[in-house]
Amino acid sequence: MPRLIHLNGPSGVGKSTVAQLYVDRHPGVLNLDIDRIVTMIGGWRDDVRPVLGPARTIAIGMAGAHLADGRDVIMPQLVADHEQVARFESAAREAGGEYREIALTADRFTLRERSTVRRDRAETRTFVDDVLDEGGPRLLAKIYDDFDTYLRDRPDAIVLGTGDADADRTYTALVTALTDL
Repeated sequence: MPRLIHLNGPSGVGKSTVAQLYVDRHPGVLNLDIDRIVTMIGGWRDDVRPVLGPARTIAIGMAGAHLADGRDVIMPQLVADHEQVARFESAAREAGGEYREIALTADRFTLRERSTVRRDRAETRTFVDDVLDEGGPRLLAKIYDDFDTYLRDRPDAIVLGTGDADADRTYTALVTALTDL
């Protein structure tokens, strides 16, 4: 059965990096990075908030089509809203697939450090980094707290700590977790 593998977690935890490793090592899997879809919709540079909803709707359609073809989808995307996650779960079911939420976590200090390093490198910088620059450490702390609160109500989410793990070790833990299901 095809799977929608949702890599969830706060900014800087390594979702996009691990998702790319996964698709590089699993031919046919779609890397459905919603942050990339956001940049395809006009106006995102002015205010990303009104664009995120439509980008997620587009992603749901893409995920459904790929799953219906019998192929897995990996989606690196921070979501701390239960209704939004229900939309992803429903899309997977309707396409004949299953939804698996993998929550990548790290402590606040590690996230702050990773986020700063990523924002300083032009080749890995995304619109999320611009938002974090504007919001500063306070926004990163809010994201961390909101995700922590959300995760308490997600007993089926598989939680993988990435604190001292590099991307390859996190990828290996992901593959192991998916195999053990």
